[in-house]
Amino acid sequence: MATSENGGDDLKQRTQQSPLASQRAQEQGQAPGRFAQWFPLGAKEGFNQWWAGTSPAATEHRVLSFIPHLQKPPTHHQTGSAPVSAAPSTSDLNAPPHHDEEHVTTTSLNDPHGPRRWNSEMVELGGKGRALNEFSVERVGEDVEHNLVMLHGYGAGLGFFYRNFEALSRARGWKVFALDLLGMGRSSRPTFKIHAKDKEGKITEAENWFIDALEEWRIKRGLDRFTLLGHSLGGYLAVAYALKYPGHLNKLILASPVGIPEDPFAVSEDLPNPEDSTMANEFTQDAAETMNGVKPTTADNNNFLNQRKKAEEAPAKEPPRRRMPGWVTFLWEANMVSPFSLVRWSGPLGPRLVSGWTSRRFSHLPPEEAQALHDYSYSLFRQRGSSEYALSYILAPGAFARSPLIQRIQGVGRQWIQAHDGPTVDGDTPPKKCHSARSKSPAPSAVSATQSSHSSASRQGLREKGIPIIFMYGEHDWMDVAGGFASEEKIKQERERILASATAEEKKKDRGEAKVIIINKAGHHVYLDGWEQFNRVMLEEMADVAHKERQHAG
Repeated sequence: MATSENGGDDLKQRTQQSPLASQRAQEQGQAPGRFAQWFPLGAKEGFNQWWAGTSPAATEHRVLSFIPHLQKPPTHHQTGSAPVSAAPSTSDLNAPPHHDEEHVTTTSLNDPHGPRRWNSEMVELGGKGRALNEFSVERVGEDVEHNLVMLHGYGAGLGFFYRNFEALSRARGWKVFALDLLGMGRSSRPTFKIHAKDKEGKITEAENWFIDALEEWRIKRGLDRFTLLGHSLGGYLAVAYALKYPGHLNKLILASPVGIPEDPFAVSEDLPNPEDSTMANEFTQDAAETMNGVKPTTADNNNFLNQRKKAEEAPAKEPPRRRMPGWVTFLWEANMVSPFSLVRWSGPLGPRLVSGWTSRRFSHLPPEEAQALHDYSYSLFRQRGSSEYALSYILAPGAFARSPLIQRIQGVGRQWIQAHDGPTVDGDTPPKKCHSARSKSPAPSAVSATQSSHSSASRQGLREKGIPIIFMYGEHDWMDVAGGFASEEKIKQERERILASATAEEKKKDRGEAKVIIINKAGHHVYLDGWEQFNRVMLEEMADVAHKERQHAG
């Protein structure tokens, strides 16, 4: 690739290698059609990709091959629900074992920051068809003293963190885990069904679907305390986990979390239409323009420089300009369709539809990486539908939470350490013993339940002393940054209220705090758009965890 003297020419040079039809048309002096502008993958390339049906294992392997110093990424073969490829994959999967119960480990020996041990494994959970895809890395020859667990966003997969694994695993004494949420990525995809009849019960059951699986995974891995990072929907679920399973987190990091602000129309008839929803920016905002400081025409102007001012100027509870079409609300509420349903139904057109998102989302990346992420995304999106249908129970049309986190965030780190039915906020007195959880997902095995009770038995009846909570947003994030500032203030007020009558020793031991961090020139996907700054911030927060844990032990 030729090196350009200025950033604009360099970007142009990088995109010339892409096979997208709209770009080829521009190079030939032709104006691309309207469809090609929005869905730029060529018809022939799209058909070939659909016909090949490359497996999620192969596409994940390809994405992880871009991790520095990892010459041969480990990739196990098992995927929760994957159609058989029409053509064999040409990707080198490192000849992993064909037995589902086995896993693949690679040690990067020629590693200036290692050696490190990388592992790919499907972790079986209790019940039929429940397993989580796991990718981990640890330093060889060092004791694991701290653990970081990373959760991706809606419909995505752990491979999206490929630019973070190497940097974060440089931290000494840390083991890094990334998981595919149950029913997403390469994790198993059991049938999603809600049994509750009331509104609150449905929300709780949908949240429990994900976080019960995370808790069972934690027990199987023998982790007592860990740092939890969640992006977007993963951030929402990370908060839910902290509320239902208190006592196991030493820090919570929320990267552009969904569902924090309260919207008066989120559960009413007058819902915001798609044009008014910031969620539309996820599909229209160009990452390359964001990285170069150009404000996209579809951007929400939703950044830290003007967020508080916007909140002050906005009319209180202003109604939407027009109602969302009834058929859209019906399909959403009835759980009859998801964005990935359209990809599956469209057949050979599917790869082209996905390119409408990937061509913008990954436009700032080198073409080889952008292509690998497109292939990875399509291979995941076309899998059998499962927990994607939980979205309508968690979010109302327009991506506003049905149970906003701003109403619950103050409870994180302040819960009573005992069993909970769901992610609800405790009061100042211990709640009554919980009944059987509303979730009808298979319960953890008897062994897991015993381990869970033993691990927290010594802390039963105690209340958490707060945990640090980090809110991370991109400078051009379409997510509501004001929600982070509001949460920071609410957490601060709760801390002051609790410590008002506390002893000097109790105040000294309290760890409750919150802060908002802005990742420069990044959009919603802060870990990828601003990966260098994101990795630096993460390492600083991880070092802070290690320092405070040493102080606590001393």
